[in-house]
Amino acid sequence: MESIDVVIPNYNYGRYLRGCVDSIRNQADAVLRILIIDNASTDESVSIAKDLAHADPRIELLLRSKNLGGHASFNEGIDWAQSDYFLILCSDDYLAPEALSRAMAVMDSNPDVHLTHGKALFLTESEIHREQIMNSSAADWAIQDGMSFLATVCQSGRNSISGPTAVVRTAIQKKVGHYKPSLTHTDDLEMWLRFALHGSVAQTPTVQAIARVHDFSQSASVSNLKQWSIEFEAAFRTFFEDEGKHLANTEQLFRQARHAISERAYWSAIAQFCRGEQGAWDLLRHAIDLRPSTAFLPPCSYLLKRAEAASLIRSSVKNLGSRLRASVLPTRSPR
Repeated sequence: MESIDVVIPNYNYGRYLRGCVDSIRNQADAVLRILIIDNASTDESVSIAKDLAHADPRIELLLRSKNLGGHASFNEGIDWAQSDYFLILCSDDYLAPEALSRAMAVMDSNPDVHLTHGKALFLTESEIHREQIMNSSAADWAIQDGMSFLATVCQSGRNSISGPTAVVRTAIQKKVGHYKPSLTHTDDLEMWLRFALHGSVAQTPTVQAIARVHDFSQSASVSNLKQWSIEFEAAFRTFFEDEGKHLANTEQLFRQARHAISERAYWSAIAQFCRGEQGAWDLLRHAIDLRPSTAFLPPCSYLLKRAEAASLIRSSVKNLGSRLRASVLPTRSPR
C-alpha cells in the first residue's frame, strides 16, 4: 500500500492543532507519518503536540526553541519526507474526509502526475462549525500536462492551487527542492511552476481541505492589492530567471504573466477609484509599470475573459454615478 508523509508547521495555533491532526489520522486507507514542527510557540501548542505524539506512534515532533519562520519548517519537512507522497498542512487548516486516498489514487493510476490539488473551502470559525463536507470517496480528476499547466497559470497571472490540498509525489519534491524564503507569500506558486517542469498536474472540483479564515493567518498580513500584485510578479520572475529560463517560450510566458497581473491591477484600481477608496492611483501606476501600454489603451480583453470583473466594473461605475449626482444636485429644503 502506498504511503504518505504529512508535515504540520505550527506557531501559536495550539487551539487548532488537535483538529488538524485528527483530520489526518481519520483518513481512510492511508499509511502515514505525521511530523509536527513547532516554531517556539508561546501558547499550549507544545503540550498538545506531546500529548498527541504520546498517543499515536505515527506522530513525530520537532520542537524548536527559536522561531525560524515558516520556510524553515516547510524545507525541513521536505528533507524529512521519505514516503511515496507528501503534503504540507498548516495547523490552522484541516483535511476533508478521504482527501488523501483520492489524491494518492490518481497518482497511483497516473505515474506522470506528480502534483494533485482540489477545492478548498475558506471558512470563518463560525462557518466551520456549521459546514458539513459530504464528499464521496470517488472524485473526478482533470489531468493537464506540465507545459499546458504552465501556460494556464501564466495566462491567469495568479495561483490556482490551494496549498492545503496540494498532495505531491515525494521523489519529485526532492528533485524540485526547497521553498524559496525570498518569496514571502507566493513561494507556493513558484513551487508549482517548478513541478510543472517534471510532469502533469491533476485537479478535482471535490473539496479536499478546509482553510480557516482569521485575522492571524499569513495571507491576512498582506494589506493591499498592490502588495499582492508585487508578490505574484516576484514569483513568476524568480521562476523564469532560474528553473524556467531554459524553456523555449520563457519570454512569452513571463510576458503573459506580467500582462495578466497588470490587467487585474488596472481594473481593481478603477474599481477602487469609483468607490472612492485610498490607494487607487498607486495601484494604477503599478499596473502601468507592469504594462506601459495600459496608460493609453485600457486592457478591455480582461473584462471579456472575466465576467465577475465586468460585473465589478458595472457596479463601480453605477456607484460613481450616484456619487457624482449627489455632489451636483441641489439639496432639497424641507417644506
